[in-house]
Amino acid sequence: MKTGVLGFGGGPSVVPLIRHEAVKAYGWLSDDEFGEIFVLANTLPGPIATKMAGYLGYRLQGIRGAVIAVVAHILPSSLAMIALISAVGYFSSSLVVQGMISAVVPVVAVMLGAMAYEFAEKAVKGLGIYFGVVFFVLALLLLQVINVHPAIVIMLFIGYGTMHFTFVDRWKAHKAQKEGQ
Repeated sequence: MKTGVLGFGGGPSVVPLIRHEAVKAYGWLSDDEFGEIFVLANTLPGPIATKMAGYLGYRLQGIRGAVIAVVAHILPSSLAMIALISAVGYFSSSLVVQGMISAVVPVVAVMLGAMAYEFAEKAVKGLGIYFGVVFFVLALLLLQVINVHPAIVIMLFIGYGTMHFTFVDRWKAHKAQKEGQ
């Protein structure tokens, strides 16, 4: 439970605390064993700290220990999230909180605008002004007029992006062939 309460910054930042508790404080594992478990836990999908807590619990007390260890590790974070969501729900009608949110909205809008400008600048450098404008208008039409889901639009443009240089090379070869005739 200590790793769930004191751990901050995600699973990899909690691993040294788990190592300290399992190897140094309680002697449940040797350093070599911990290293092997760490490598194994890294290869499996999911949060590493939770997997390591589950393994240590299983090693010490079997299935019951694994369940207790995982619950003890995630319970503090879960309770904190429930408390924070409740606080947000409670304070969301507060004029002070609404004022703070209202003050942040323009900042976020400017940050998104700056990011969009940088993406557009890179697109124009990579594609050229004509392709950049055409793709901008095409994306705008797909997203705003036709209401295509953004994930589908992204996949379409990724698909095109994988073939862009092939199309450009063919177009240049065709143009050069026409000029040569």
